[in-house]
Amino acid sequence: MAEPKIADKRPQVLELKPGVYRYCTCGESSDQPFCDGSHAGTEFGPKVFTVDEKKRCALCCCKRTGNSPFCDGTHSGL
Repeated sequence: MAEPKIADKRPQVLELKPGVYRYCTCGESSDQPFCDGSHAGTEFGPKVFTVDEKKRCALCCCKRTGNSPFCDGTHSGL
């Protein structure tokens, strides 16, 4: 499997409203950390996740987290 592009070496901390989100796994999206379809023609696809109540989330932008789509601090070792 190909390695995703590192979009940033720090997470995006966002206040998310309840809903369904599409997280970018390829690192190519211009709407980081969300998918904009830039993965078309690759082995990557969005990771769909749901937020049940309004909450503050740190979403991974290095694309190396072990807890996708959430940041686990892996970026600090890159």
